[in-house]
Amino acid sequence: MVHRLIVQYGQPTDPAEFDRHYRDVHVGLAQAIPGLLRFTVGHPRSMDPTAAGPYLIAELDFESADAMGAGMGSEAGRAAGADVATFATGGASMSSLDLDDLSPAG
Repeated sequence: MVHRLIVQYGQPTDPAEFDRHYRDVHVGLAQAIPGLLRFTVGHPRSMDPTAAGPYLIAELDFESADAMGAGMGSEAGRAAGADVATFATGGASMSSLDLDDLSPAG
């Protein structure tokens, strides 16, 4: 089973600077987290035209909740967490979940 950490970033005050810092600094910090299996990001579009969606969503996959806890509690995980405050001017929210694959067979 995979355990996923989802980070949703709000609209930053300077999107170009957010993107630069995320790409040039934060990605490397996140990639150094022990136990990280997969790391994906994307700029979502809200399906509801009356509500703005997050500016960026990052998904970090680990083998288990314990592996995520160990990785995020490591020196590299703490460094990545501390970095968020340096660029996420629109705020950030985090949640995690165990993934159940319900894909059809075949």
